[in-house]
Amino acid sequence: MALCIAVSSLAGWAALGSNRGWTKTTVDHKHLDLVTGLEYPVSENRFVPGIELLALSWISAAVLFGASLIRFQRKQQTTTHEM
Repeated sequence: MALCIAVSSLAGWAALGSNRGWTKTTVDHKHLDLVTGLEYPVSENRFVPGIELLALSWISAAVLFGASLIRFQRKQQTTTHEM
C-alpha cells in the first residue's frame, strides 16, 4: 500500500506539471498582441501540484510502511489450576 501511494503520487505529480515550487492554482502565459506586437500576461485557472504535496504523500507512505513493520506480541495468559 505504501509503495502504491508513493508511485501514484509521483505519477500524478509528473502528469499534472511536476512543479518544483509551491502548489499553484493559476498559471500565467505570455500572449502576443497581433496589432501592437506587445506581449501581455494572461492567467489561466489550472491546478499544478507543488513539491510539498509530493513530499507530504511520500511522508505518509513512509509512515504507513513504518507502521506495517511494527509487530504486536500477544500476551499469553497463564492459568493456574488449584486443587
